[in-house]
Amino acid sequence: MSSNSNLKLKPLYIMKILLEKTDEKHFLTVNDIISELKKHDIPSERKSIYSDIELLKSFGIDIICEKGRANKYYIGSREFELPELKLLVDAVQSSKFITAKKSTELIKKIEKLASIYEAKELHRQVFVSDRVKTVNEAIYYNVDAIHKAIQENKKVAFKYFEYDTDKKIKFRRNGEKYIVSPYALTWENGNYYLISYYERYENISNFRVDRMNKIEIIDEDRFMIEDGNKFDVADYSNKIFNMFSGDIESVELQFDNSLINVVIDRFGKEVFINKKDENSFSIKVEVAESSTFYGWLFMFGNRVRILSPQWLVDTFKEKIEEVRANYE
Repeated sequence: MSSNSNLKLKPLYIMKILLEKTDEKHFLTVNDIISELKKHDIPSERKSIYSDIELLKSFGIDIICEKGRANKYYIGSREFELPELKLLVDAVQSSKFITAKKSTELIKKIEKLASIYEAKELHRQVFVSDRVKTVNEAIYYNVDAIHKAIQENKKVAFKYFEYDTDKKIKFRRNGEKYIVSPYALTWENGNYYLISYYERYENISNFRVDRMNKIEIIDEDRFMIEDGNKFDVADYSNKIFNMFSGDIESVELQFDNSLINVVIDRFGKEVFINKKDENSFSIKVEVAESSTFYGWLFMFGNRVRILSPQWLVDTFKEKIEEVRANYE
């Protein structure tokens, strides 16, 4: 590109230079900016730099000038503050459904939203390679296809796999495609899940998005349960454990007072607390009866008990007996 062509782009290059190389702790003088422009084969004069900076400020770029013998220029506020970028980096790092390769790519893009100096603070937080990550690179296309299907009110088809003891992919149902009506996507325990209506079971089913293969949109309208268009993901998620669905039951549980924070974290602050005695309280909630629900109860040992319904008490006793028998 000729120097004349570059000259037309001078204000944009100045913006790029300031965004990349300045922040509240790092600044550039006019002479510094002129030197940086020379690297891009753009000749400039001091007066034109002042005019371009005023133009950028009028455009909305927050350029701060500290006056002195040599004025110091730097970017003040940005679209994202450094603490916000750190949150984004942490979310990408901790997410199991994002592959290690994609995590690195995304973090590099996030770093470009900060100055080169602030980017180093983000880079020091990166420990992607040691995290447990999915290996399915197709997840990004899966998510996009599912969102599109929901928007267009269509069903989706896909193959669903798991791993065998040799750590090789094994397709469920011998590779036969699942066809479901997608309702929503949710992020639970670091994984992306599709919440959908599965006609084979005539019920709501959940699928790990990173274990879906060859997903495609089917030219059939979704099957919607009553009020399906108003499906409440948060309410549904509160009733199930680790995305294992099951029959929804009204359950009364008694907890030791030491578990109050656990209960609020699990069921929300709106849950009604009934004080049983000085040491315990009870709640009535709707939950999906499943092995993961029983596993959740097991975590708290004798600090929790099922009060009702009786059949659930009996079932849990059977589960306890099965575990005990395994150690005889």
